[in-house]
Amino acid sequence: MSRALAKFVPALALAVALAAPAAADDNDYPTEARADYVFGCMAANGQTREALTKCACSIDAIAAVLPYDKYVQASTILSMRQGIGQRSNEFRSTKLFDDKVAELRRAQAEAEILCYRHSASGG
Repeated sequence: MSRALAKFVPALALAVALAAPAAADDNDYPTEARADYVFGCMAANGQTREALTKCACSIDAIAAVLPYDKYVQASTILSMRQGIGQRSNEFRSTKLFDDKVAELRRAQAEAEILCYRHSASGG
């Protein structure tokens, strides 16, 4: 295998894995994944009881609309896009990856409306 081809095989393998259909029970987010989300969310929004409540609500809302495997895929794509170099550019310029990230963004927007704006209005 040529060196150039060897560099692209991992990215191609990830692209194939990301294109696989979701299983029926993918909304079963592991407790560790939920806790990791809440810890990160609280780090960004304050270490308060209110932040804990909103962050827990947020991951629950995301889990209700986005299967766990799709959440992991989109999170991985976003992480890869933060890098530099040709491999990161591939993650930034691939339509399939854009669609997966868009699904996560929609779930996050729904969670924000449900958990942040709703509680800010006193309801």
